[in-house]
Amino acid sequence: MGFEIVYWHWLVLGMVLMMFEIVLPSFIALWFGAGALLVGLLLLVFPELVLEVQILIWITASVIFTWFWFKYLKPKSIDKTKAGLSREAIVGQIGQVISQPLEKKRGQLRFSIPILGSEEWSFICDQDVEPGDRVVVRDVSGNTLIVVKK
Repeated sequence: MGFEIVYWHWLVLGMVLMMFEIVLPSFIALWFGAGALLVGLLLLVFPELVLEVQILIWITASVIFTWFWFKYLKPKSIDKTKAGLSREAIVGQIGQVISQPLEKKRGQLRFSIPILGSEEWSFICDQDVEPGDRVVVRDVSGNTLIVVKK
């Protein structure tokens, strides 16, 4: 009586490899796990597949999944939120001064709609501005906007 690999062995292997991805940062184990799940499903449909073909399908599918991840999916998953594009999202926006900058205090301005999650921002300006003046954002310095009078 020899040991025979059946479909659920591949399914368990696939799930275990996918769970390893929780502690591994590479996404490689995930795709090898997906390949094992594919072999398990194929073996469920075609139970006559021999072990050598199963292993060949697993390796081929895993390599293809991994290649597809690095070639197509990973480049599209780069952070495209406003957090990564803060300067581009806010430069050129027009706001209204609600408090002017003083000697050691930055001014506050308000946008008509929230920009990057906030309606009010602190700012610095080389020109004299009064509450109610409209200003245009020219640059960002940390969490402070650099503005000019409109």
